[in-house]
Order: sequence, then C-alpha cells, then structure tokens
Amino acid sequence: MKNIKSSKQRNLWFERFMAIAATVNLGFVLFDLSYVAWRDFYLRKLPQITKIYDPIKGIEPYRDTENYLKTVDALEQQVKVNQTSLQSPQVNSRLEQIRRLSNEMIDTNPFAGANKSGTLEKIKNRMRDRIGNESAKQSFATFWSQPYLSQNGWDQEINFFNQKIRPLIASNYYRKIGESGEFVDDFWIIDLPFVILFGVELLGRTFLLRRQHPGFSWLEAVLWRWYDLFLLLPLWRGLRIIPILIRLDQARLLDLHPVRKQLNQGIVANFAEELTEIVVVRVINQVQGSIQRGELTSWLSQQENLRPYIDINNVNEVEAIAGLLIKTIVYEVLPDIQPAIVAILRHNIETVFHQVPVYRNLQNLPGVGQAQTQLSEQLATQITTNLYKTLVSAVEDPVGAKLTSQLVQSFSDALGAEIKEKHVLSEIQSLLFDFLEEIKLNYVQRLSQEDIDQIIEQTRQLRTQVSVPAVVDKGTTLPGIREG
Repeated sequence: MKNIKSSKQRNLWFERFMAIAATVNLGFVLFDLSYVAWRDFYLRKLPQITKIYDPIKGIEPYRDTENYLKTVDALEQQVKVNQTSLQSPQVNSRLEQIRRLSNEMIDTNPFAGANKSGTLEKIKNRMRDRIGNESAKQSFATFWSQPYLSQNGWDQEINFFNQKIRPLIASNYYRKIGESGEFVDDFWIIDLPFVILFGVELLGRTFLLRRQHPGFSWLEAVLWRWYDLFLLLPLWRGLRIIPILIRLDQARLLDLHPVRKQLNQGIVANFAEELTEIVVVRVINQVQGSIQRGELTSWLSQQENLRPYIDINNVNEVEAIAGLLIKTIVYEVLPDIQPAIVAILRHNIETVFHQVPVYRNLQNLPGVGQAQTQLSEQLATQITTNLYKTLVSAVEDPVGAKLTSQLVQSFSDALGAEIKEKHVLSEIQSLLFDFLEEIKLNYVQRLSQEDIDQIIEQTRQLRTQVSVPAVVDKGTTLPGIREG
C-alpha cells in the first residue's frame, strides 16, 4: 500500500512538472503572438526586451527613419556639446539636411512597411499643432529653421521633439522577409526544446499504454491523449491552451470541475435536443411507413403482417388489458358510482311518469306523489342492482367470458371486413398520415426545445440528492415509507 501511495505521489509531481512546463511554453507563445502589436509599449517601457527579441522576429531599425534621428542627434551634438551657435553655417547646413529628410519621410511614408502609417499621421498632426500650420511639410520646414529655434528657444523645442516626435519615429522598423515570402520568425528556436520535451513524453506515455493494453495499436495509444498533439504543432500554437488546461486540472493545480460540468451539460443539452427530434421523427416516420405499406389493413383484418410479429410472452396484451379494465370497472368503479346511476334512473322514470296524461290527473289525489317517488326509487335501485349482478355474473362465469370473447372477435372480424369492403380504410390511412405529419411540424420542435432544460435540471437535482448522504437514526421513519 505504501509503495502504491508513493508511486501515485511521484506521478502527481511529474504531472505537475509537465503542466508547469506547458504553462511556461504557453506564456512564451502568447508573448510571441502579441509581441509585434505590443512592441511600441516594450520600446518605451522595457527597451531591453526589444533588443533581445527583435532579432527573433526579424525586426531591425528602418534605415531612413534611423538616419533621420541620427541627423537630429548630430545637430544636438553641435549645439549642446560643441556650443555651436544656431546662426553658424554648420548648424544651418544640418538644419537644411533635416528639412530635406522630413520632406522625404512625408513623401515616401517609410512607416507603411510596418503597417504603421497611423504613426506618421500622428507625427504630422503633432507638428501641425506645434507650428499652427495646416501643411505638414511647411510645419517641419518652419520647425527646423534658425529663426524659429532662436525665437522659441532651442532647449524648449528640442525637448518637444525628443518627447513627442522622436519616440514615434523610433518605433518604426523593417521586418525581414524570408524566401518563402513570409516574415522571418525564429520563434521555433525557443519553442523547439519544449516540443522535444512534449514529444518524448508522448512517446513514453504511448509505450506505457501499449504495455498496459496490448490490444492497442500505436495510433490508438497516441490518440488516447489526442489533446497533447496540439503541443507539437508548429502552427496554431494558441490551441495549446486546450491541453494545458486539461493538464493543470489533472495535476490538481486548477479546479476545472465546475467548468467541465457546465460544458458537459451544454453538450448533452444540444445533443439531447437533436437526439429527441431524430428519435421522435424516426418513430413517426416508421408509423407513417407502416400505414403506407398497408400494414394497418392486415392488422384490422387479423391477417398475416408483411413483417412477422414478435411475441415475447405468449400473452395477448390487448385482451389482458381489456380484461383488467373490465374487472376494475365492475368491482371498483361501479360500486362507487352506483348512487349517481340510481339518481339518473330515478330522474328518467319520474320524467316518463309525468309524460303520461293519466298519471298527471292522478297527481291531484292525496298520497299519489309520495307513492310515485317511492316507486321511482325502488325501480331505479332494482334496475341498477340487477344490471350490476348481471355484469358480475358475466365476468365470473367462464361460459359468459368465452361468449364475450367470441362476441369481441366477431365484432373485430365484421368491422375489419366492412371497412375493407367500403374502402373507408384508404381515407383513414390518409387522415392518420396527415395527422402524424402535423405532430412532427407542431410538437416535435417544441418538445426538444422546452423539455430538455427541464430534464437536465431534474437530473442535476437527482445527482445532488444522491451525492448528499442522509444520516437517519434507526428509530426514525423516513417520510413516505410506512412501517410494515
């Protein structure tokens, strides 16, 4: 027992290690998938990350925008470090070069290759607002001019450029394109060790499964953990979230039971809805097919069916049910309703008496009305009692029962023959077929939509009741259970 417990503990730690490794791999995958979109943020807040990861994505500085910033740096070097006057020919030459580069940047739009044309528009708008000119080219020409910088102050204007314009220009980049025509992406270098780890693990699990289940083929053993295959795919890496969630749940690092329960119920609900429609429609179609094939005629005329009828208990269920109903009516129902029957008969007898002219004339004599009431009561009671005795005798008498069975058989034969001869059956078949079709159209869909949720809720309540153990004293009687 101790060895088994120790083995389970080792397996649990291994599952946790692999689940954590898969989670780390997913973190790298999500970072890689979002890197290009979030590169501007990393460049502003964590520039070291861009220096490390840009080569992985084939990203390098765009030469034109990089040259633009280097030229500005050279101008700043001349003015601040070398203390060169803004009015000097050297500064004027550098400003003229920057104005030319600004026009080229606006005309050629070097941001388009990185899908960052919006960044160029933001640069132009900020420069327009700074200068107060609708033309972006004229705004740049004014900004990078000796009179403007001298009048508004070199430090103030260069700080504006470094804070508002430089980060936008620096965010531009060039991304290499490989021989396949796609962008260079060397993420596989980071992903490969994880893929090798998961591949070796899958091979090991497959080998163990084949040892435990010799009947398994290699394909069946691999598909036993089909979700792990997502960890090996070089494409659609985002789907690795599926095996990782399963692994975290198996390693008891994440409780997904409520989610899995709700998901299973949703799948069952959808499946049950479809299954309900299929089963009900299938049954109705079979009944309609039987009607169209004329099996109803064979059944009514007690002839041999087109398909042999299978009897599982050598009992005529229809006759048995009819006999049970007759006995229930005679012995249980009729005694309860006998007073109501007597009242109805008495009322009818009195009505007949009142319709006789001679009796109406005798009503004026003393005592006749009371005698009539007593007579009606006696007649109704006597008739009801005699009829009930007759029914009981017919039920209990074997000869009467046999004669009754022969009467039912003769009635069925005569009815079937008459229906067949008078061609009524074809109309009945047509009406039954249409009636079943209306059931499919009007009720099957409503059944599948309305009843499934109620059934699932009832099932959930039953499971809840079963899962909660009831503690009952031996001397306690449960509700609904009689002590025998």
